Amino acid sequence: AWNCLMQISNLRSVADFASTIADRCWHEWWKDSAISLSQYRSGIRKMTAERGIPMALVAHREEQYLGSVLLIDNDLDIRPQYSPWIAALWVEPGSRRQGIAGKLIQAARTEAKSLGHQVCYLCATETNSPYYMTRGFRLIELDVVGLNIFVI
Repeated sequence: AWNCLMQISNLRSVADFASTIADRCWHEWWKDSAISLSQYRSGIRKMTAERGIPMALVAHREEQYLGSVLLIDNDLDIRPQYSPWIAALWVEPGSRRQGIAGKLIQAARTEAKSLGHQVCYLCATETNSPYYMTRGFRLIELDVVGLNIFVI
């Protein structure tokens, strides 16, 4: 049915997804850091109130969370000259390989452009790098604290 189509919304308009985004991202990337889940969750919740960057975009079918991406000022402290960053791209395991990640990336780029940013940056592991290279990202730095840096 037409009302079951996937849509991408700014977290501000679907704030109920904030805890899910925080949970997925923290467990995937932050659980071994000094940042607690509640600290991370509070950072995501701020994105429900503030306009502009940082922001979270959510892929969903009505109330079903499919994935999300963040658009943030900086994803790598040792590269402050790069901004903004597409970060924390996540698609639920059961929803992968359906083009959702690509649509989230495109939505983040559109938001960045609407805020006056012509390019976006992204960092990825060596394993995930080929995915971004086949989607128009250009590698600009190799192995910066174990991550490759891309621009699009």
